[in-house]
Amino acid sequence: MAGFSVSRYAPERGAWSKLTARDSVVRRLDWPLLLSALALSAIGSALVLSATRGRTSLTHGDQYYFLLRHVMNTGIGLALMIGTIWLGHRTLRGAIPILYGLSVLLILAVLSPLGQTVNGAHAWIVIGGGFSLQPSEFTKITIILGMAMILASRVDAGDQTHPDHRTVAKSLGLAAIPIMIVMLMPDLGSVMVMAIIVLGVLLASGASNRWVLGLLSAGAVGAVAVWQLGLLDEYQIARFAAFANPALDPAGVGYNTNQARIAIGSGGLTGTGLFHGSQTTGQFVPEQQTDFVFTVAGEELGFVGAGLILVLLGIVLWRACRIARETTELYGTIVAAGIIAWFAFQAFENIGMTLGIMPVAGLPLPFVSYGGSSMFAVWVAIGLLQSIRVQRPMTA
Repeated sequence: MAGFSVSRYAPERGAWSKLTARDSVVRRLDWPLLLSALALSAIGSALVLSATRGRTSLTHGDQYYFLLRHVMNTGIGLALMIGTIWLGHRTLRGAIPILYGLSVLLILAVLSPLGQTVNGAHAWIVIGGGFSLQPSEFTKITIILGMAMILASRVDAGDQTHPDHRTVAKSLGLAAIPIMIVMLMPDLGSVMVMAIIVLGVLLASGASNRWVLGLLSAGAVGAVAVWQLGLLDEYQIARFAAFANPALDPAGVGYNTNQARIAIGSGGLTGTGLFHGSQTTGQFVPEQQTDFVFTVAGEELGFVGAGLILVLLGIVLWRACRIARETTELYGTIVAAGIIAWFAFQAFENIGMTLGIMPVAGLPLPFVSYGGSSMFAVWVAIGLLQSIRVQRPMTA
């Protein structure tokens, strides 16, 4: 990587020139962003081990089963990040139609006999050997890239100062197809994230505020219609009911969130110590290595450890915002903004549901939760952010 050079655009010369060796990719990487993401994955490894080492029914007798797979997933994610930086977000721009088509085919495959239901969501494809794939995680990326390509095409070419109504409508049509398919699974959590991504992308693109207000209004009307028409599955309705009234069924649908709050509340300032949480070792919190991994931090690392995770997530978002602000191409700004919206909402929803301030939606905590598809997707997103920073247009 140290010898890999990129190009910069010198407006006054109207030509591309090579960066010097001193200005190599490694020197131009956003190291606070990279190191914060790595620290989150490292903390996640410890939390995943604590949450799973005693669950013999899941680990097949190997207490390091989930830890090794989590580390392997992180390693693959880092390789995908490096590959994304090497290709560059501009190169990927030309491949977006292919990537978008593949992502749509994959989520359609979930609805075929290849799909598998996990925790009520028919959102997985079983690969074999204990591995499975959740295509909706990668669809988040293709929605960001596809909308950015459409919205920025004429602006970056100098034909427009902001996307016109026809361009915005085309980008929304592109996003609507995979969102509707994911809704059929049903994977409501992923749909929520994708909707937030669409809003973030539109806000960053400079599109008319009427589109944003219209989408918000349509979303509110659609949510009411879905509820009234009974289009939600029974388990989804139960989750919302438990969120509205935590005492409704504490031994049933409200069990997860009640146990999660007990775990976090028992941690106090500094926690009970890694591997010494009674809620964690007693296996009271279901899905603790994935959706509820934050409860391990709250119980065993306390307010200090849980706060550290929030600080690291904050650094990731801060650096992503800086990358979005510094690039002078609208395409890069939109891609970065879509990633910011994705990470921010998904982290807020995941942590919020463990605290009881958000409904349970089955979303992993970025970089921390166990899960290959999610880990691969977030590291590809980091690669896109780094590429935008490394290849951002510069003046001579």
